[in-house]
Amino acid sequence: MASDTDAQPRARRPLRAPAAGAIVAILAALVLAADQVSKQWALATLTEGEPVAALGNALQWLLVFNPGAAFSLGEGVTWVFTIALGLVAAGIVFLVVTRVRSRLWVAVLGLLLGGVLGNLTDRLVRDPGFPVGHVVDFILTPWMWFWTNPAIYNVADIFIVGGMISVAVLVLVGVEFDGSRARKDEAAEGDDA
Repeated sequence: MASDTDAQPRARRPLRAPAAGAIVAILAALVLAADQVSKQWALATLTEGEPVAALGNALQWLLVFNPGAAFSLGEGVTWVFTIALGLVAAGIVFLVVTRVRSRLWVAVLGLLLGGVLGNLTDRLVRDPGFPVGHVVDFILTPWMWFWTNPAIYNVADIFIVGGMISVAVLVLVGVEFDGSRARKDEAAEGDDA
């Protein structure tokens, strides 16, 4: 007969720094490759400013070169976005090397890092030049309107937005960098202080 300890699920051991770093590097490289290959496809196939239906009106390809952030905000300060992307990438690497041991956090940060590196690569190597290159955007979803513009984005943007949503979810449900869960009574004590 099995003992009570056999019936309890075995907790996963936290990842060691080298393993966490390797997984993050692999995931980031895969996302970076997918982003850059898709952008090369867009550059080779599409004509700037001419929409091509992919799934009727739900999804179109439209090649644009974005000097700003989301929705072309900050077009005159492209270099600021280059610095911000570099700092985010460095911050993710620092967290993974020093603190993150949770498989969930490693996966989320690896995918997020890949997205950040995708757009950072454009800022560094695309016209008009280092460090003010324009990001290649080509995915148009006309039904997604923000302010006065439809959403036009790229594969890196998908991973950045998805990564940030995942970070918010992990924080809200209390998953710590080491994989443990924040206890509710600790949160209540913090509120009382």
